[in-house]
Amino acid sequence: MKKKISLLVVLLLLCSLLFAIPVYAIGEGNIDGGGGGMGQGTSQNKWSPGMEGVRVTVVKAEDGTPVTTPIDLTNKKPTNVQAHFGKVSKVSYNRGSSLSPSGSTYEFINPAQALPKIISSDSLGASSIEEIKSYFTDEQVLRSIAGLTGMDFDTMVAGEYKLLIEPLGYYTFQGVFIATTATEAALYDEQLGGGLRSKMVSFSHQNLPLAIFLETPDLGYPAWGGSRNSPASNSDIKSSLGIGIVRFNEMTTPPEVSTYDYEYRTNTEVITSVEVRGGQSDPDHPVSVTFHVQGNTYTVDQVYYPDGDSQLAWIRWTTPDEPQTMTIAVEVNGGGGVNKGTIHVNIVDLDENPPPDPNADDRKDDFTLPDLPQKTQATSANWGVWRPWWQEYWVWHSSGDGDGYWCDHGWWEFDYDRYSASLTADMSVVPDEKAPTANGKTMKSGYGINETVRTHVSTTQSSAVTPAQNAVTYFPEFQYQGFWRLLNRMSSGYDMRHEFQENRYSTYKRRTHFTPIWYPDGDYTPYTWLIDCWTPTGMLSMNLNDSITIDGNLWSDWHIAPQNPN
Repeated sequence: MKKKISLLVVLLLLCSLLFAIPVYAIGEGNIDGGGGGMGQGTSQNKWSPGMEGVRVTVVKAEDGTPVTTPIDLTNKKPTNVQAHFGKVSKVSYNRGSSLSPSGSTYEFINPAQALPKIISSDSLGASSIEEIKSYFTDEQVLRSIAGLTGMDFDTMVAGEYKLLIEPLGYYTFQGVFIATTATEAALYDEQLGGGLRSKMVSFSHQNLPLAIFLETPDLGYPAWGGSRNSPASNSDIKSSLGIGIVRFNEMTTPPEVSTYDYEYRTNTEVITSVEVRGGQSDPDHPVSVTFHVQGNTYTVDQVYYPDGDSQLAWIRWTTPDEPQTMTIAVEVNGGGGVNKGTIHVNIVDLDENPPPDPNADDRKDDFTLPDLPQKTQATSANWGVWRPWWQEYWVWHSSGDGDGYWCDHGWWEFDYDRYSASLTADMSVVPDEKAPTANGKTMKSGYGINETVRTHVSTTQSSAVTPAQNAVTYFPEFQYQGFWRLLNRMSSGYDMRHEFQENRYSTYKRRTHFTPIWYPDGDYTPYTWLIDCWTPTGMLSMNLNDSITIDGNLWSDWHIAPQNPN
């Protein structure tokens, strides 16, 4: 009998065995038409039941960071895949990786122990959650996954790592045989302006993404509480669907709990957005969204989207100078609804905890060199705007005797205009020019350093993206916590430059940070979190660091001798 590993599987697969009539999702009653075209599409656009697999990635249990290259497992031999997007996990896409076609041959693995059914279909039957759980708790399967990903088995199941599982489909679209995960299908559909959804909605936006989702929140992903028997929007697929998580030794990542929807900094230009959905919004039936912010009213008109999808609506505004909490009320006019009718905002002042003045007799004999922090980093974002256009369809209405009139019975079609933003930056730390014995990037401890952060933001929609407005620097002598410096904005725009503020302990009012005299020889590495580049989909940010070399201390620059009496 095969040994089972004791672990929890935090995934929920659609299992239509609960119903006598075959369906594609757990829900009340049958799905009529939602999956009716499965395996019976045109030769140009079709999915054949059973052409499926999973993408598996080992990630850190602490924050979901991938530690292995994803692998694609399938029972089939899809050697004829003509297009794919490489091996990228959902976590990586959500953290800013862009979708780009791969020029290499598609690689897959047929596992020694065959996968259970992943995607339900009426011709092959329903998938079983119990079979999926059993498969991914089997010791031999896990040992195989560890070997295939290059991970030590005992290390993988010790509790510090988790498995990320994504449903994978092989299907023909516009005559091309392609391989995508659910997340890739949503991203691809956005690139095509809804083209994939228009041809294969029952597979690309229903059966594939709803094949696997979470029962409980984990790694920052929510439990899916939306419809289980209708097509999902691209935004829902990217944020919540097409993901399963296997955790070991009952180690779980608690969901982030916050009473605030946004945390902003004081005196900062920000973007606040909501998602609008429900029915169809077009020029005949337009939707507008109104935000009420501290007595000010901002209205976003012409929020258009096709039936079954959604549209982000956002405002750009500047936070007040004082820290505070506030509530933003959101109203929708013309039909539809928003995901948040009330937005809770926390505005904080980061300029309140600079380091104390170091003293010449300071000591820290128990100092140990800390690891560099890695705060949230997102260097690119993508979003889009639905643009309706009228599809004419003229019909002749006869009134007899050759008389009549032409009437346009057309309808609204939609194109999806894609936009993007990216953030790059570099950080430079050098000895202050008042350090008399500094040489290049080497100096004695006790003297000051200067820092410059240069940023660049590029975007295809400047009205929807702010500069990278704030940079916060942390220091190794404080274990990168407790004290920090909020840098000054030295320029404006998308090429903003940041430097230290003037140090009130500096005799010459220098923009400097004094290193502690006790700091040991070797690298001295400040860490900077560059933040507050806001887009409709959230904040872009970067982790930055640079080093100088400490060699000796300033006491060695002092010489005491008797005064020459002559």
